Amino acid sequence: MTDCFLAIDGGSQSTKVSVIDETGVVRASAQVPLRPYDLGPAGRAVHPDDDLWDTLGVAVRRALGAFAGDPRDIVAVGLCGIRFCRALMDAEGRLTEPVLSWMDARVSQPLAAPAPEVALVASAGGYLAVRLTGNRRDSAASYQGMWPIDPRTRGWSTDPAELARTGMPRHLLPELVDPGDLLGHVTAEAAESTGIPAGLPVYATANDKAVEALGSGLLQPGVVLLSLGTYIASMTVGDLVPGEDDRYWINAAAVPGRYLYESGGIRRGMWTVSWLRQLVSAAAPDLVDPLKVQAWLDEGAREVPPGCGGLMTLPDWLAPADAPQRRGAIVGLDGSHGPHHLHRSVVEGIVLTMREHTDRMEAALGLSPDRLLVSGGGSRSDLMTQIVADVFGRPVERPAVADAAGLGAAICAAVGYGTHPDFEAAVKAMSRRGDVFEPDATAHAAYQEVLAVYADLRGFTDPLFQRIADRTAGGS
Repeated sequence: MTDCFLAIDGGSQSTKVSVIDETGVVRASAQVPLRPYDLGPAGRAVHPDDDLWDTLGVAVRRALGAFAGDPRDIVAVGLCGIRFCRALMDAEGRLTEPVLSWMDARVSQPLAAPAPEVALVASAGGYLAVRLTGNRRDSAASYQGMWPIDPRTRGWSTDPAELARTGMPRHLLPELVDPGDLLGHVTAEAAESTGIPAGLPVYATANDKAVEALGSGLLQPGVVLLSLGTYIASMTVGDLVPGEDDRYWINAAAVPGRYLYESGGIRRGMWTVSWLRQLVSAAAPDLVDPLKVQAWLDEGAREVPPGCGGLMTLPDWLAPADAPQRRGAIVGLDGSHGPHHLHRSVVEGIVLTMREHTDRMEAALGLSPDRLLVSGGGSRSDLMTQIVADVFGRPVERPAVADAAGLGAAICAAVGYGTHPDFEAAVKAMSRRGDVFEPDATAHAAYQEVLAVYADLRGFTDPLFQRIADRTAGGS
């Protein structure tokens, strides 16, 4: 018998469920798109209705339906949810309002006086854990941002001032456990709703970026991972909480007691690539298959030289928190540019921005890595991965398993269930090296020149966007 794990990867754009065995082989998988966010005034962005739970049930049934092995080989569940979200629940574990997305402005603000029926406030993963197990228990590594979490103890703060600052009294918060610890067992009600066998143990993972890093094999300090997802950031790991520095920030890692150091990022990174693909699909009705559209864009963009003939993109489709006036910008269009130039420019804008952020983080931490790991949806594109190698001037390695977060969730479950004795052994057994992309010396030299211009671009656009913001605020 080979132990298999049901890995739940709750993402920003879809819910993914995989059956992964103890050697890291994906035996079955399914992905169900989430519905578009409900957007509203004052930065409202919520997951409509009960979308996270509903898509989980659909994805689980599809993944289990595609699994050709013995269902009894599936011994445990690893649960990963989207970080920074906020879910308010009643005493029965049901939502009192739709889950607040990490893009919702309210998640960075103290919790306003909750309605009387609110009995629990938790992360998106915490909400799913309550629905699956009936227990008020969540991973300590799922909480970043406006939560009264103590990063050193990985527990809720005991400082009354911190509880008051976040607006979250202790009685509304779940019990916290470490990644790999037991959250509970699937209830009969959850089994009927999702198709997961009743009684299966459910194990804690961490925030989605930390789980993705674990599945990518990021265990050793000094190695940097570029995560190319809806939110794009560079990450590395360590054992100590370093001093405060605006060039990076600190998460809990998926390995208990370790930390994930994270660069500045792009808040709608690969979403921007998807946005452009949808525009092309709308303009060319014969290109309706998203994979075919992406392949067509990538193929044509390979023929476009670095720098796209002076076309540059600032990928601030959702402004960073420290510069709320910013907007996305495409600069330098002329009659020579077509859709392939635009596609490559969006990809280059993402990679050039992340080169700047990554350089800052590495300088702050004293790192000089000789290679770069990549993960997330963007890493599946050979074009984008090669551009990463050419811009950074380093070999770029992507994991063999495309869904690194799903693999990380399975690793946590494998450690919790006892299939592997610890995280190091589990990563060694389940995470494998994939393709390596070597930088092209000519392209790297060209990008060094492009980067020098790109570094000055926001100095010109920021004042313009500030004027637009001021004018909009003034109602004129």
